[in-house]
Amino acid sequence: MSVDEMYQQLKHKLGSVVPDVELRLKAELAVEINRLKVERNAVILGHNYMEPALFHSIPDFKGDSLDLSRKAAQTDKDVIVFCGVRFMAETAKILSPSKTVLLPSDKAGCSLAESITAEDVRQLKARFPGLPVVAYVNTYADVKAEVDICCTSGNAVAVVESLHSPAIIFLPDEYLARNVARETGKHIIFPTLTGPSDPAFATELDYQMIGWRGRCEVHEKFTVADIQAVRQQFPDVFILSHPECSPEVVAASDFSGSTNAMIRQVEQSDAPHYLLLTECSMGDNIAAANPDKEMLRLCMVRCPHMNTITLEDTLASLQQMRYIIEVPEDIRRRAAASVERMIAIG
Repeated sequence: MSVDEMYQQLKHKLGSVVPDVELRLKAELAVEINRLKVERNAVILGHNYMEPALFHSIPDFKGDSLDLSRKAAQTDKDVIVFCGVRFMAETAKILSPSKTVLLPSDKAGCSLAESITAEDVRQLKARFPGLPVVAYVNTYADVKAEVDICCTSGNAVAVVESLHSPAIIFLPDEYLARNVARETGKHIIFPTLTGPSDPAFATELDYQMIGWRGRCEVHEKFTVADIQAVRQQFPDVFILSHPECSPEVVAASDFSGSTNAMIRQVEQSDAPHYLLLTECSMGDNIAAANPDKEMLRLCMVRCPHMNTITLEDTLASLQQMRYIIEVPEDIRRRAAASVERMIAIG
């Protein structure tokens, strides 16, 4: 595809949201990236939270983190460029150990993944011995290696129910845990690691789920007051929220689900107006892909980590083969077992 053809493609999708001068620059970058990925035998993955010009130009696959990692593992490409954040690139490496995995920015972390360490998990298991441990896929590889099974926001309830256990440990997202607890009828507690260390102490507590106080710095900002204000102005709005939002926000929404589930819901329904309570760029990307849908804006904050992934950095990543993601084999193998148990559930 020529630069002019790429520019026309981007203008058609993004002309109403991105200035023309920026589209021309982005088109040049995208064409060079697409040329170089062929030369490197690379596949480019674009998470739903990527900025629109990147999302609609260079990815071979677009979607949520686990879905992207699985698709990349099925290709014959030597290199995976993950336009997302570090834990996503790690998951791609976990599922594709023989491939080179690149993350375009070395600053693409995650407040949620960084809220818990492998040592935290080991201490929780010691304090609540014998309980199965579930880790949200939004965690680093060393945490995944310490748990029994992973889950996504879309299959968290199914994973919890598959364990058939009277009590579980569910990490690290506080709000996702609360939403799952409500849906499964479990009583959840959030103990600290500084309390009594005697294992007998755990038997004295009233709990069916042990949670952790990690949060996504984007989703925790949405409030019920935001929803009420929007509904007052647009009474017929259909509001979709991510399960990383608070239980109060989820309850006040019309639909809650993973990023892919929200996209499907918008595509399949015919509401007069839509509002997505999730990362801002995803709303722009859905609006661009569905020009017939009336999307409202409540863009309070972009994910600062996703925002570090640009077309410029993606080009540099392919040119310099940076930043390579490595996962020690012992950790990778144990983390893969947790991820594969989740995939078997669906």
